[in-house]
Amino acid sequence: MDTLFYDGQCPLCAKEIGTLRKLQKGDLVFAEIHAQENRKGMLPDREALLRRLHLLTGDGDWVVGLPANVRAWSHTRFGFFFKPLLWPVIYPIAARIYKNWADKRYDRKYACGTCEV
Repeated sequence: MDTLFYDGQCPLCAKEIGTLRKLQKGDLVFAEIHAQENRKGMLPDREALLRRLHLLTGDGDWVVGLPANVRAWSHTRFGFFFKPLLWPVIYPIAARIYKNWADKRYDRKYACGTCEV
């Protein structure tokens, strides 16, 4: 069973998680980042979790960023639509787009002098 860590304070993220919850086959667990306590270093730090989507596999491996998104969607019947994002020709472009979007989302929401993470 995989566990997907998500930012419940991000409206876009919450919307996608709501869709994933409805469509998943029952083998994906959802963990809201802001509700997590870092159990003695078992999780990446909160900033890392908020900057990029993180998925912990049932085998204990971490999948981060675009591959985490693709793996999360693989728990639905629509997963095949996302698999091409990992193809060698497409992945570098898709990963850059994801990274840029994720950085901008994080900066708008959390990277300010008065914000608390």
